[in-house]
Amino acid sequence: MHSLLINTIRSKVKLSAEEAEAIKSSFTLRRVKKKQLVLAAGNIGQEFFFVRRGLLRLFSTDDKANEHVIHFAPEGWWVADNHSFLLGKPAIFSIEALEDSEILMLSKENVDALSARVPIMERYFRLLMQTGIISLHRRIANAQSQSAEQKYLEMMELYPDIVIRTPQHYIASYLGVTPETLSRIRKKVSSNP
Repeated sequence: MHSLLINTIRSKVKLSAEEAEAIKSSFTLRRVKKKQLVLAAGNIGQEFFFVRRGLLRLFSTDDKANEHVIHFAPEGWWVADNHSFLLGKPAIFSIEALEDSEILMLSKENVDALSARVPIMERYFRLLMQTGIISLHRRIANAQSQSAEQKYLEMMELYPDIVIRTPQHYIASYLGVTPETLSRIRKKVSSNP
């Protein structure tokens, strides 16, 4: 049940068998149905989620009830409202399952306890946050400098599985375009081999 989690962690840091067992015992499995919220904006996000199976999205909702997708999380990815999780403040974002999913949850208390029991996890979490910051900066730079078509092509290249599995209106939201614009881009891209 935890093999993907352990392999994902081992891709960044070395773990002994004992450390792997301590990590496994720190997580709780939760099954969520498609369209079920894992975290609702306004609540306190007390868990860090690892996607074992399925696909989640992190999104915000503006004053006009428009949703803005910030991040997709397929198998092997982590997702949380970091602001809420780290500071104990109400969540800015919501997290929803786009497919029936299985997630491994790690509470704030267990993050701290696990880091004390398995010190290499402190390094792993730091590397995870660094990767997230780099990805966020790249996304901001691309939003400011790339055309909608360039952003879509890059998304297809970097995350082909997400493009296939995700409803198009969520991809449009992630790219910051209307569904109609995305439809035109997809048509143009498919006609240019």
